Amino acid sequence: MDEQDKITTSSLATVVIENKIITLRGTQVILDRDLATLYGVETSQLNRQVKRNIERFPNDFMFQLSKEEYDCLKCQNGISNTKGGDRYLPYAFTEHGVSMLSGLLRSANAIQANIMIIRTFVAMRRAFAQNALIHTRLDLLDRKQAENERNFEKLFAKFEENEPLRRGIFFDGQTYDAYAFASNLIRAAKERIVLIDNYIDDTVLTMLDKRDAGVTATIYTGQISKSFQLDIDIHNSQYAAIDIKVFKNSHDRFLIVDDKVYHFGASIKDLGKKWFAVSLMSELTAEDILQRLE
Repeated sequence: MDEQDKITTSSLATVVIENKIITLRGTQVILDRDLATLYGVETSQLNRQVKRNIERFPNDFMFQLSKEEYDCLKCQNGISNTKGGDRYLPYAFTEHGVSMLSGLLRSANAIQANIMIIRTFVAMRRAFAQNALIHTRLDLLDRKQAENERNFEKLFAKFEENEPLRRGIFFDGQTYDAYAFASNLIRAAKERIVLIDNYIDDTVLTMLDKRDAGVTATIYTGQISKSFQLDIDIHNSQYAAIDIKVFKNSHDRFLIVDDKVYHFGASIKDLGKKWFAVSLMSELTAEDILQRLE
């Protein structure tokens, strides 16, 4: 048998063993009759060896199925009675019990089978542990997402109640939520919108177009490139004009909506790409800021 044939045979044997390992009483076990088949011995021979060494098999190594457990197992797995009916309720061996059997059955076939069974138990235990870890991580992500959604709902509730937002935070990945939030601020304007932001592009022009008719819009930014000036000119030729001015003295971003001043932790064009906070600067009025811009 070449190496590839050995690998294929080993893989098939592992699948066979996995199909025979079941969960009873919250523990992975394998029934005596299935063990006997894998070892190449009679079930009665296996059990005789166990009974002669019963002191080696405490309850966490081996236990006998109750009638209810066995009946349920037969219904679930389609197990049929042996010829003449079952004379006894089968025994179930845990991973520890199978390890103990290695010292009782010493034929070459039994030794090889025992090694594969133990390896399969270990592999399945690791797989279950990994799945449990994945489910835990997914649960944490679900909780984080639910918390983010609750925070976002609270922010929009402020608009529905006509109550000014005091502070809020958006996390990475909440790109649309952040965009929708800023858009709603712009839609809420009645007279004017003033944006102070050193990093803007044509997407900001589109966002400001969400303002109502008659609401003025002005942007103060660190520099205006030739290509962006072209964007502005083309935009203003079709839509309500947005006034763009150069202002280099601001490090942070501010959005003035009528008389309210909002501080943004990120540029308007980058909202939602990374964590950022937004808060209402209640100690400032729009005029406090605008006078310093002149």
